[in-house]
Amino acid sequence: MAAGKRILKSSRNTSKARRPKFIFVTGGVVSSLGKGLASASIGALLESRGLNVTFLKLDPYINVDPGTMNPYQHGEVFVTEDGAETDLDLGHYERFTSVVTSKKNNLTTGKIYFDVITKERQGKYLGGTVQVVPHITDEIKHGIRAAANHCDVVIVEIGGTVGDIESLPFLEAIRQLPFDLGRENILYIHLTLVPFVKASEELKSKPTQHSVNKLREIGIQPDILLCRTDRDLPADLKRKIALFCNVVPNAVITAKDVDSIYNVPLMFHEQGLDDLIVDQLRLSASKPNLKPWEALGRRIREAKATVRIGLVGKYVELKDSYKSLCEALTHGGIANGVKVDIHWMDAEGLEKDAGPLDKVHGILVPGGFGQRGIEGKVAAIRHAREQGVPFFGICLGMQCAVIEFARHVVGLSKANSSEFDPKCADPVIDLMAEQLNVTDKGGTMRLGSYPCRLTPGTRAAAAYGATRVDERHRHRYEFNNRYLERFTKAGLTISGVWPKRGLVEIIELKDHPWFLATQFHPEFRSKPLAPHPLFRDFISASLRRAKR
Repeated sequence: MAAGKRILKSSRNTSKARRPKFIFVTGGVVSSLGKGLASASIGALLESRGLNVTFLKLDPYINVDPGTMNPYQHGEVFVTEDGAETDLDLGHYERFTSVVTSKKNNLTTGKIYFDVITKERQGKYLGGTVQVVPHITDEIKHGIRAAANHCDVVIVEIGGTVGDIESLPFLEAIRQLPFDLGRENILYIHLTLVPFVKASEELKSKPTQHSVNKLREIGIQPDILLCRTDRDLPADLKRKIALFCNVVPNAVITAKDVDSIYNVPLMFHEQGLDDLIVDQLRLSASKPNLKPWEALGRRIREAKATVRIGLVGKYVELKDSYKSLCEALTHGGIANGVKVDIHWMDAEGLEKDAGPLDKVHGILVPGGFGQRGIEGKVAAIRHAREQGVPFFGICLGMQCAVIEFARHVVGLSKANSSEFDPKCADPVIDLMAEQLNVTDKGGTMRLGSYPCRLTPGTRAAAAYGATRVDERHRHRYEFNNRYLERFTKAGLTISGVWPKRGLVEIIELKDHPWFLATQFHPEFRSKPLAPHPLFRDFISASLRRAKR
């Protein structure tokens, strides 16, 4: 045994081609406990120790991707650099770490089955009967290994909860992996619920016990438990959970509610989670450098002033529909040392009553699809333009700003987007030629990162401090350049264009406290430790209005 230990220890630091380690994060009892945030926080801790990490989200739904799903069904669609439409948890991964995700970082049941059936049609299984085991599970394992990309650690989050029929192939695949890769290269972390029952004034461990038992029935013994709760877990309860779930007591980690999600890495570190991971996976890691996260926590705690931002959206009943947007606003607040209070405004409601707009210091109109609520968004933009309220439009928000300006400044009273009125007299927003014959809806928009050339002397150029930037897109309709001269003569500044096609990417108004809109989605690039410059400047302008 001693010789074996010496071999393992010596191989840790000398082999440049060492195998990556895999951390699998599963969830139990109920959904929405925070597996994505937990995974992202683990990634942040491991990066702070000098390790190179990446992520993979395995989603059990049969859609190939969430691109065609209603936001009320799935929440936000996060877009990667290479144009993949993915789960919103990839946004958490990017915000908490230096990882830049791609299509390899999100797999769905639909994608797995699509690939297997394609191979079967091509005769690649040599006439064999195609089955869930081994063909589906092998495809899942191939996707997991492909995500490694020479990293030290791959953090794999399994969507859904243990016991869901949809998740079983994924759980079976990760059960098999220790036999393929070696148990010493695998770590299982299970996030579960420890509720406080008010009637008895007790924390209850039974949901966690049952969830772990279900996982063990499948053949997976968790190494670490993250216990989601609203308060600290007493030592005796931790010992009880450890005993019944077959883990060591210090592997029972309290994952309690925090004031800011950006405190989660520090909370986990204080309980020794990163030490546990490094020890159990035998990783060669440095001491953690968490000073940036500690400084961030101080800035959040010390913020006193509050800026009220009106978010005029179509899906405001489900806040996750605008997850990256909300976080980017928070980042803009952090950059200015203020708290951001988001006032959720239903666009349809503003068509009848625009009164709530008087109560905010800034107005943001985000992306979306379809005609519902468009006139409310246009009304909000007109209010911002005429009353000097800082305005930020994103994607559909920019298109609505173009429509509003066309109707009330340029004099095109019937201006609209051909998305909402294909027969409108003045389609100031229209389809590009290559979009006219598109029939498939999934993955056919302008997606992913595109370059944008900035006009010197504009707010956009000043914010970025550059003349060219790259930003991520997710849209089908564009500014109609047939109207470009009429808009610029009327006072609209085109401050950013896609050089290759001359398509409008950023518009702004010069004689306004702060009026700017983008065709792209800047929220996808914002991080708490590196707030996006446009959100920073938008909150700064809103703060100036708040101080009036």
